[in-house]
Amino acid sequence: MSPRKADPTARATLIEIGARLLHEEGPQTLSTRRIAAEAGSSTMAVYTHFGGMDGLVREIVHEGFARLEKFLTQVRESDDPVADMAVLGRAYRANALANPHLYTVMFGGESLGGFELTDEDRQYGRYTLTTVINCATRCVASGRFRAGDPVLVSHHMWLATHGLINLELGDYLIDPWNADTCYETQLVTLMVGEGDSLEAATRSVELSAERFRTEVEHGPHRRAGKQQT
Repeated sequence: MSPRKADPTARATLIEIGARLLHEEGPQTLSTRRIAAEAGSSTMAVYTHFGGMDGLVREIVHEGFARLEKFLTQVRESDDPVADMAVLGRAYRANALANPHLYTVMFGGESLGGFELTDEDRQYGRYTLTTVINCATRCVASGRFRAGDPVLVSHHMWLATHGLINLELGDYLIDPWNADTCYETQLVTLMVGEGDSLEAATRSVELSAERFRTEVEHGPHRRAGKQQT
């Protein structure tokens, strides 16, 4: 009799369960026993796939950023880099709303309890900003944004979008100043703040809404039936 093969989906299942428990119940509920029970496996599975709980939490964070990168890479480059930047912002937000259980733990802090991320782990997250930095470089080169450091520009975009998402996920943004309304105006304000004209920024942000629906919301990865969980 041949040896029993490991379930190829077990690793992904454990990550999903761990992320959900962190998101819904907090780090105090995270244990090999609890995760194994929910997965219908033995506690040894956590050690086999991740080397222990620290390894599992680290992979949860990495998975969150990997999914974010998939969203960002759906955005194509065009001759309107400011519209590209707005689509990237929309993609960033869409990932957070599609994966709230991962998003809330991607950046560490109290959501991880006693589980510590290393700077190497954080660098893994910073790497996903490369696409935004490249876009900011093109915005500056086109003359739409004032001359400056594209890395700083990308951080401005990150800070503002991340702040809105945190309020949105916490249900703080309600009608008439809901997240959709706030984000549309925030996108224009961000672009103008970096040097674009109000007229040009408004036009690019409006264009980005349709592009987001085509490239990200109903993009190739969606049409292929690959749903984010």
